[in-house]
Amino acid sequence: MKFKMVHENYNVADLDKSMRFYEEALGLKERRRKTSDEHIIVFMGNDESDFELELTWLKDHPQKYDIGEEEFHLAFRTDDFEAAHKKHEEMGCICMENPKMGIYFIMDPDGYWLEIVPPRN
Repeated sequence: MKFKMVHENYNVADLDKSMRFYEEALGLKERRRKTSDEHIIVFMGNDESDFELELTWLKDHPQKYDIGEEEFHLAFRTDDFEAAHKKHEEMGCICMENPKMGIYFIMDPDGYWLEIVPPRN
């Protein structure tokens, strides 16, 4: 029996703002969308992987989400670590750096942490 990871879900307060962030910060684009009276779900991805980020906006959840203590995250490997760091610095979304490990984290509009890792040698 085999399993393949296909997506991770993040619930968001402002779908348009979140989509703009993920497109600007990480180059993710909308792949498909599901809409109902209760919610809008947008699957975002890029050509580097078939893994998708599922952004869910719930009509009846106007308050900010409690996402804990940032102990979980989604990681992105970049082919140009210095350029990515510069872009994220300009966006003002870097929330933690760990030079000893050679990584840093950015935070999306809802407070989700995203790890940025350099290319493998």
